[in-house]
Amino acid sequence: MDLKDTIDLMTSEDYKERFQAEYQQLVIRYKKLKAMLDKWDNGELNFLPACPRSVYNMQIKAMTDYIAVLEARAAIEQVPVWDVTESG
Repeated sequence: MDLKDTIDLMTSEDYKERFQAEYQQLVIRYKKLKAMLDKWDNGELNFLPACPRSVYNMQIKAMTDYIAVLEARAAIEQVPVWDVTESG
């Protein structure tokens, strides 16, 4: 799944669908950042990041916390969210 695949949900009139899009977009962005950090850790990056690693660590932590908040909200508000981590 790519960000472009969430456009219809993001522009929906239904707040539950917009919520699902927000969750999916966040997970997609998290996965991409995590993959970059894993490559960095393994010396496999083909560029030198501009920010120090500590900044990226703060970002990945914030994203992890945000995912947890959205999952809690989804459970309380009975909004089905699904794991997009396996689909690309």
